[in-house]
Amino acid sequence: MFKWAQQALANVAGTQEPIYGPEAIKTVAVEAETTPYTELTRDDLKWQAMDSTCVETQSFYLMSDTGKLGFAQVIYSNVVGIRTTCQFNCKIFDTDGTEPQMWSSVQLSDHEFSEDKSGFYAQNVAVELSEDGTTFTIKSMVDEKAPVNLTVKRLTPGFKAGKTGKTLYGTDLANPWGSMSHAFWTRCSAEGTIGSVDFKGKAMFVMALQGMKPHHAASKWNFCDFQGPTYSAVVMNFTTPPSYGSTSVTVGGIVKDGEIITANCKSAVTHVQVKGDTENEWPEPSVIKYTWTGTTKDGKPVEAVLEGALEERLDRIDVMAEVPGFVKTLVKAAAGTKPYIYQYNPRKQKLSLKLKIGDQEISEEGNLFSESTFISE
Repeated sequence: MFKWAQQALANVAGTQEPIYGPEAIKTVAVEAETTPYTELTRDDLKWQAMDSTCVETQSFYLMSDTGKLGFAQVIYSNVVGIRTTCQFNCKIFDTDGTEPQMWSSVQLSDHEFSEDKSGFYAQNVAVELSEDGTTFTIKSMVDEKAPVNLTVKRLTPGFKAGKTGKTLYGTDLANPWGSMSHAFWTRCSAEGTIGSVDFKGKAMFVMALQGMKPHHAASKWNFCDFQGPTYSAVVMNFTTPPSYGSTSVTVGGIVKDGEIITANCKSAVTHVQVKGDTENEWPEPSVIKYTWTGTTKDGKPVEAVLEGALEERLDRIDVMAEVPGFVKTLVKAAAGTKPYIYQYNPRKQKLSLKLKIGDQEISEEGNLFSESTFISE
């Protein structure tokens, strides 16, 4: 069968794609060779709400001053331009063994966007971006067990890799059939509550767009959210399926209040030790290493490493069992797809970011939230 016909079938039915090879992907790292990163404007945070197959998310990762860890997220999903669904997710992790973990995932009704696409609304949900583009308010009453009232304010300019932040997929990259992009507010303050838990503290915001079926765009993911007293660091890494050459794409950055230290596509993630998951045979990591390499705006070299044991996982999410039905629709026909998300927050021995900026060496202990996701071989 011609590859274009196979692609058309995959788009509709969710089947595996043929092998196009690495020439069918243009990663954002190509742009980042000449423009390592671009500071975000308010326009970068507007919803695209594509008419074709996509999954678009706004995610807020929360670390309270009291040690609580939480998460709030809006998902917009379009399946082949036929069915659009929106979901509101929130979570409070049991980080100290004193309280049960709380997870809420509710399909939304009557979604709409503000006129300029900066705000999202649905029945009993509102996520709004301030006029000056520095603050999000997140309010939800869709689950009476988990009312949400949060304010997240960026303390440092946001960034995307390269000029556009986009990785493109397709055999004609001038007219790509898919894309992946991320935009980050790496260091934010947070105020407000999920349920009865006060989340005054630090936060990270990520806006992501997968402009194709998620399991066609990536087979594996790694994510790092490190928050220290002075510095914050992020890594977002994904590996494509063999259809696109099992290509690895990594975006990372290090910031402090008011300043991006460095950001680019030169970060790396290594699963230093793997213990594996006997229940599903995925290579669950036990020791992880994140690295950053780059330069400051004034040309000073930057190197950083964050390495250590992940300890016992916070959670293992069987995506097919846990997430809403629209995601199952996207992946149910894809052979070999068994997505699991592993989440960690080392607590017995907190990890330290070891940072070198020019001749200055810094070591800062902080709070790490780490995710490793396996979708397909």
